[in-house]
Amino acid sequence: MNKKAFIDVIYLLAIGMTVGAVLILGAFVAAVIFHSEVYLSIPLLSRYEEGKIMGEIFRRFTYWGYIMAFVIVWYEIVRLKSMQIDKIAIMAALGSIGTLLLFSGVYSPKMLEFQQQGELAMMNNSFESLHKASEIDFKIMLVMLLILFGRRAYLMAVKR
Repeated sequence: MNKKAFIDVIYLLAIGMTVGAVLILGAFVAAVIFHSEVYLSIPLLSRYEEGKIMGEIFRRFTYWGYIMAFVIVWYEIVRLKSMQIDKIAIMAALGSIGTLLLFSGVYSPKMLEFQQQGELAMMNNSFESLHKASEIDFKIMLVMLLILFGRRAYLMAVKR
């Protein structure tokens, strides 16, 4: 396998891992954390405490989000220079970068800030709006990453 093909495979793998992480965090981890009483038989954790656990999980995910935003920028610029890109790949890359940076640089830090203010701050309408916006961003991120993965895989197969 030549160097270019190896980099292509690693890039697709990284995007696939990010898609998997978004799916796991959104569909499984959050569902279990925020319904801990079902699995523990008794309610040991308050909604605030569950939010603190989920906040820490998302804080750790933000590191991966920053890394992936950088990787996507680097890879797509290299492909742009060699003319191995199209409008769909550009738009999906920009959407992926934007949603990753929004989640990692805006939504997660702001929600952690609310958590540090205590349980009363979590009942604020501002927090609810921020939380809803972060959920929408996470869903858009998933769609953008899936489109980017699909388009990149297609371009790699066709342009060989």
